[in-house]
Amino acid sequence: MRTAVLSILLLLFSSCRTEVKSPSVAGTFYPSEPLILKETVERFLGEAEKTSLNGELIGLVSPHAGYQFSGPVAGYAYKNLPQDVKTVILIGPGHYYPFRGASVYKKGYFRTPLGDVKINERIASLLINEEFNVRFEPLAFEKEHSLEVQIPFLQSRLKDFSIVPVLIGSPDERSLRHLISKLTDIMKDKREIIIIASSDLSHYHPYDEAVKIDRRFLSAIEKLSIEELQKCLSMSQCEACGAWPVLITMAVARNLGATEALVYKYANSGDTYGDRSRVVGYAAIGFYRTGLTETQKKTLLDIARKTIDSYVRYRKVPEFHITEKRLLVSGATFVTIKDRYGNLRGCIGNIYPVMPLYESVIRNAISASTNDPRFPAMRPEELEEIEVEISVLSPLEPVKDPGEIEIGRDGLFIVKGSHSGLLLPQVPVEFGWDRWRFLKELCHKAGLPEDAWKDAELYRFTAEVIR
Repeated sequence: MRTAVLSILLLLFSSCRTEVKSPSVAGTFYPSEPLILKETVERFLGEAEKTSLNGELIGLVSPHAGYQFSGPVAGYAYKNLPQDVKTVILIGPGHYYPFRGASVYKKGYFRTPLGDVKINERIASLLINEEFNVRFEPLAFEKEHSLEVQIPFLQSRLKDFSIVPVLIGSPDERSLRHLISKLTDIMKDKREIIIIASSDLSHYHPYDEAVKIDRRFLSAIEKLSIEELQKCLSMSQCEACGAWPVLITMAVARNLGATEALVYKYANSGDTYGDRSRVVGYAAIGFYRTGLTETQKKTLLDIARKTIDSYVRYRKVPEFHITEKRLLVSGATFVTIKDRYGNLRGCIGNIYPVMPLYESVIRNAISASTNDPRFPAMRPEELEEIEVEISVLSPLEPVKDPGEIEIGRDGLFIVKGSHSGLLLPQVPVEFGWDRWRFLKELCHKAGLPEDAWKDAELYRFTAEVIR
């Protein structure tokens, strides 16, 4: 009887034990003694500068080498991390154990010399999906350092927070799409969650060559151009050991409306450690959602008006020398032209951010004035009496419940078969439509029956309108 009771107690005890991931690189990548580690991290944070930017931080990029090499740069990333964050999605590359897809640590705690950090099991479970090669692969985390080295910085900066550790192995398109989609849904409208990509840049080039290589990487990042960054990486013009984590983080940030990428700090091991013969690059980067300043709005409106005037009169596109980073970021816009009586004279745009914002305005200004199939090309004598309006679109978001559509806030885009149509947020306001009339008119715009929205792909978006 006593043996049976003891067995039951042991079984109960084992089932209640908390799974703790012990540190793998304490004492090598960073100090193992708690007081020294705390002092080291706080010194990096104290030496870093906080950047003032009028926007909401969505994600970060931070390096993951030994602290003596990359710690001074990582300090810049974490100095700019808001202290009210409650959940951190850490996404980094797997260096030691080869695996397909992604591995998500699903329960328990991560331990460092500064204490234990809880895994957000609910979010981890939402990411895991065997069908898309996103699973918990324990061996991927056994020796890995790319996420572990981030945690002491988080422990020094945040209180009462949880983490979701994600390692990327060899992902395919399906696993990437799944992660980006799920992370976007999880983080949508939740300011207490942030995503952090762990990555170093170029490896083992001479100092000057490394700087050139890394500048190409950072140039694509500053434009928020996933396409340019993928091209740069595929052609070996730039390097990053955490390329997939950075691309995933960038895609999620763009889906959540990021409009600006800010490089807080760039350096390499030649700067931080001294040997310039074979260096590794490091960068601290923030992805922000920002509105346009009044100066930027004025610049875009000026570009649209000058483009329309030049192209209608002379069929020439004027040259603009744009240096403002916000206007160089890929953006989606519509240009609307109205006549002296307020009647529509042309409206053309692009719904996906496939070119720099200012170029999108140029292209759509030309199309709205000369290529809108509903109207004849504009004549020079009309130019003095037109009104020009620019709408800068947010990313498209699927409509799950038509009842959530808000007049004056949401624009709509519908797709069914070969038919599609779009109405900007200001349209139902101008005509006094309610939500259901808005949906019917959208269907008419797409050449569909008025109730086609019930079984079509329906998306909503917001727009920053410049008049």
